Amino acid sequence: MFSDALLNQLAHELDQSEKSRQQIEHFSKRFPDMTIADGYRVSRAWVNMQIAAGRKVIGHKIGLTSRAMQMASQIDEPDYGTLLDSMLYTCRDSEVLDIPVTNFIAPRVEVELAFVLKSPLVGPGLPGGKELTLEDVLAATEYVTPAIEIIDSRIEQFDRHTKAMRKVFDTISDNAANAGIVVGARRVAPQSVDLPWCGAVLRQNGVVEETGLAAGVQGHPAIGVAWLANKLAPWGESLQPGQIVLAGSFTRPVAAKLGDTFEADYGPLGALRFRFV
Repeated sequence: MFSDALLNQLAHELDQSEKSRQQIEHFSKRFPDMTIADGYRVSRAWVNMQIAAGRKVIGHKIGLTSRAMQMASQIDEPDYGTLLDSMLYTCRDSEVLDIPVTNFIAPRVEVELAFVLKSPLVGPGLPGGKELTLEDVLAATEYVTPAIEIIDSRIEQFDRHTKAMRKVFDTISDNAANAGIVVGARRVAPQSVDLPWCGAVLRQNGVVEETGLAAGVQGHPAIGVAWLANKLAPWGESLQPGQIVLAGSFTRPVAAKLGDTFEADYGPLGALRFRFV
């Protein structure tokens, strides 16, 4: 298990990488005995550093929800990270939102649904907690809304020397590659739509790059939210009212660069339009 001193050192490295926009080498290469728990402890140390600097927690994200991504990452369950207020971008009506590309190192765009809670979701072992289910998530949700996650890599995706792909320990340390969230489309009660059949078309510079259904997220996007609340409980944490939970992408990530314009069209749930400037 990593010492507190090492956790702080690695958190500072991530923080410096984000600020300098210079990626760092894989932690798992430097520390081959690293565990998933070590990764989450590094991530928490970095989040705590950002909170101390004035950022606020607004929710959580779930990643690696598809079976294909789990197999590629050599893991048999999703991962998760923390959403901060500095990551939030809101579209207005039919306008195209400008997002500074300099806020990122190597941004990629993913299509998701976001759950916004009206009541707590407390997992087993905590006061008032229990093993949570899909039905518990739907009952605790105020509304569901389209959301784009902008993922990024403070830890390089491929090793600069060997070209080996980073391991899941690196991704988890890197706050599950979380960097931004775009919202602003229609809000719906979770019981008013068939969530697995909610779909989207993602266009990049007018070209359709991805399409998908929310059923691609473990069969139902609320399943991951229940999983997350249950996973947070051993850390003494829970999901709270007002928090946003990104349920996981149902498209592959699409790389973005300066000048790219994106439209995520969710049909009856509206659209999110933004460009990197």
